[in-house]
Amino acid sequence: MENFGFEWTLHARTQLDSATSDESERTFQVKTGFTPEQLRGKRVLDVGCGMGRFSDVASRWGASVVAIDLSRAVDAAQRNIGARENVSIAQANIFDLPFREGTFDFIFSIGVLHHTPNTRAAFDNLPRLLRTDGKIAVWVYSSYDGFRWVFSDFYRRFTWRLPKRMLHTLAYAAIPLYYVYEIPILGLFLRWILPASSHPKPEWRVLDTFDWYSPQYQWKHSYEDVFPWFQAHGLKDIRVLGAPVSVQGTKP
Repeated sequence: MENFGFEWTLHARTQLDSATSDESERTFQVKTGFTPEQLRGKRVLDVGCGMGRFSDVASRWGASVVAIDLSRAVDAAQRNIGARENVSIAQANIFDLPFREGTFDFIFSIGVLHHTPNTRAAFDNLPRLLRTDGKIAVWVYSSYDGFRWVFSDFYRRFTWRLPKRMLHTLAYAAIPLYYVYEIPILGLFLRWILPASSHPKPEWRVLDTFDWYSPQYQWKHSYEDVFPWFQAHGLKDIRVLGAPVSVQGTKP
């Protein structure tokens, strides 16, 4: 978890929406299927909030948000959005959550569960916290594009052990690689053997690349994996969302 604390302390505001960008809001809608009308006035749990990127969106939509994270990223989240009356931030372990059953109307976890020792076991702690007719949405890394991960998974066997500041410095290679990737043939080859983020914004490229190579755990899943998790808890109206692999379900 130290890598995430380092990451979100250093990039505490990189992915927050601003007057010139609503990318996080659009990503939130695609990966959860939730709408402002649904969340307004509801109690929402953000599992793995990082520096508060998506809690920022949910709270702006009028939800009462409880945001948790295991790492010291909660300090960055507190600075970013902790002063809002409808936001509560806590450092908590997903495998030992301090909430009563039926506490929340909505739960979401975007890009977090696959960084735990066991994605399924992490998910299993969440549905009981929903109220009747409450909804849960999760997004995890996809196993469908396995070729994309071949080299990054190999490199990550070593990179997650590097000093965080050294790895972050290496992640700056993503800035020029963005342009090299556009070179015919050579670019396609390098995308495969030396994968890095291709986000249009340079700072996001550095952040995303560090995020790929720094975690010890980084599981990939298919819909065939994830649907049974929802079914095992009796969730209904299970549906595929806009970004693989994102799934939403409702507690009966």
